[in-house]
Amino acid sequence: MLSFAHDLVARATRLFIAGSGEPALWTISVRSRVVGTLVEEAAGRRLTWFDGADRRLTNYTGPIDGDVEALERAFGLRLGTPVNLDSLPV
Repeated sequence: MLSFAHDLVARATRLFIAGSGEPALWTISVRSRVVGTLVEEAAGRRLTWFDGADRRLTNYTGPIDGDVEALERAFGLRLGTPVNLDSLPV
């Protein structure tokens, strides 16, 4: 199920970031459930949250332009449970 969600998010995101510099995409998952994405484009990075994502994540206002692993740890500390950011090919 998680790989299906990854494929779906990757396909949808390609439509939005096609033609930009060096795009990158990560899914954000909690307990094997994809709750959002982190997209990197020429203009910078942005977070997108899906319906049902925990408010402790959606209310995050910290930096997102640094190390992805540090962001993953920051999200995990906010929730008190592991959060995974998985890179997808774009």
